[in-house]
Amino acid sequence: MPRFTLLLLCLLAPVAQAHEHAHDLAYSLGVKLGERLRDEVPDLELQALLDGLRQAYHREPLALNAARIESLLAEHEAQLVNAPERFEKAKDAEQRFLAREKAKAGMRVLQDGVLMQELRAGSGRTPGLADRIQVRYIGFLADGSQFDETQAAQWFRLDSVIAGWRSAVQNMPVGAQWRLVIPSAQAYGEDGAGDLIPPYSPLVFELELLDTKE
Repeated sequence: MPRFTLLLLCLLAPVAQAHEHAHDLAYSLGVKLGERLRDEVPDLELQALLDGLRQAYHREPLALNAARIESLLAEHEAQLVNAPERFEKAKDAEQRFLAREKAKAGMRVLQDGVLMQELRAGSGRTPGLADRIQVRYIGFLADGSQFDETQAAQWFRLDSVIAGWRSAVQNMPVGAQWRLVIPSAQAYGEDGAGDLIPPYSPLVFELELLDTKE
């Protein structure tokens, strides 16, 4: 190998190693930041995060003024401080709600703690976990507020829905209409679902099973 080429390779090796180190360091910082933010802000808009990170890092004009930024961060910090107390209250409220529902006439306890009340009997086949189901439903929070409703019959794969639906619908014959009370552990748990469903929220569904297909 010519001496000049050998010398060039020797000079490039430290540069390549330095680039790899810088890349791996940046990636590692991103991983740690992502892990922390995933726990603190489960529904964070990642593109907005990246925009703010890039603009601040490169000293570009920011999309929000300093007062708005500080206000939002202070509000977020207060929510983190108060989160344990709010979660305990939510868990206590859920247990009281489930106890009241369990005591209602005609209520049965299915597997995984899901509560079921038959509104209309069905006579068709019951779905398997890998089947598709056609349903109509209305969803309520424990306080009676409605958070979801089908405008027309919908098809779902049973293995793609929340755990409480999976366990209940496998016991449900086609043609039946049930009222389901699903503990938060079988729904969206401690994370909730954005602004729609708070953490530790039991869910109530009036569910009709119209059809099922393998």
